[in-house]
Parts: sequence; C-alpha cells; structure tokens
Amino acid sequence: MADPENTLVLTLDTGPVTIALRPDLAPGHVERIKELAREGFYDGVVFHRVIPGFMAQGGDPTGTGMGGSKKANLKAEFSDESHVRGVCSMARSSNPNSANSQFFIVFDDATFLDNQYTVWGQVTEGMDNVDALPKGEPPRAPGKIVTARIAADV
Repeated sequence: MADPENTLVLTLDTGPVTIALRPDLAPGHVERIKELAREGFYDGVVFHRVIPGFMAQGGDPTGTGMGGSKKANLKAEFSDESHVRGVCSMARSSNPNSANSQFFIVFDDATFLDNQYTVWGQVTEGMDNVDALPKGEPPRAPGKIVTARIAADV
C-alpha cells in the first residue's frame, strides 16, 4: 500500500491523478508540494503549457508561467532519476535554485532533462487524465487542477 502521507491526489477537470511523492529523492521539494497542497494553493490552477509528446506544466496561480507562491525559492535537489513517462518534476528558470510552485508531468521519455530538474514524484494512476489535458502554450481553454490533496488528509 502506498504511504498516504506521501501520496498526492490531483483532481483534474479531466479526472483523478495519483502521484507517489519521492522524499527519498527531493525531501525539500516534496515538503513544499505537500505544504502548498494543504494550503489549497493548487486548487483551480491551470496547466498553462501542455506540449504533446513532452510534458504538461502547471502550478502557476497567474496561469502565465511567470508566477509562483510567496514562499522562498527552493535549492535544487537533482538526482539520477530519469525523466520518463509519468515523472513529476519542478519547473524553474535558468537559475537551478529557482523552483517554487510550478511543476510538470512528463508524457514521454525526456531524459535530456535528467540531472537538471528536480524529480519529486511519479504518477501511479490516472496518467490517461494527464494525457487528456488540452494542448497548447497556452491552451485556448486550459485544463485545471480542481483540487490537490495529500491522501492522508482525505
């Protein structure tokens, strides 16, 4: 059984997505994701950048790709974990220590991102609902996170 304290449940407008959090790889980033989820930060936030065959990016409350939370940026926690289908990783600017609240879910292998972005989770159920998100940069009618909850709290 998955650890409910380290399981993130996203309810997207396309359906539910279950993500196993990886504090073994990125304890600081997992802590931030859990903190933001528990504050309701991600509720109603759109996937502003969805590139077929690559990834879906969300977590910006402004929906522009330029926003984040009011919390301090995170120090990079790069690992050897590969960016393969279903991996959840933090978005950032060109500064490796600029991750804040934005994240992306990989559609297909994107191993060229390995050791450059912080992997913090893996989709275990509902990847078809991620696949169903409207595509675009930004999508005309972006898909959104209805709610983001930690399984232990549900």
